[in-house]
Amino acid sequence: MTYVIAEPCVDVIDKACVDVCPVDCIHIEDDVDRKMYIDPGECIDCGACEPECPVEAIFPEEDVPGPWAGYTEVEYLWFNDKAAARAKVDELFPRS
Repeated sequence: MTYVIAEPCVDVIDKACVDVCPVDCIHIEDDVDRKMYIDPGECIDCGACEPECPVEAIFPEEDVPGPWAGYTEVEYLWFNDKAAARAKVDELFPRS
């Protein structure tokens, strides 16, 4: 299991979760990404990030709400193909 950052983080990007992560597994390319990403290979499933998220965007992988299930795929994708992950975020949450 790992944690997933879902739609409430898109275009918000509050880094409170980064500050409490003991293994630095939350990543973002500033001024490029619309959300942050948790590396499933680095995450130790400690859950420290979840209560720190002010917009309640972080969920255990198996608990991501149905409407945001696509963000689980995006989380894994970003670590293999950033451009495809960014395109998927734009598809899931179009820019206004």
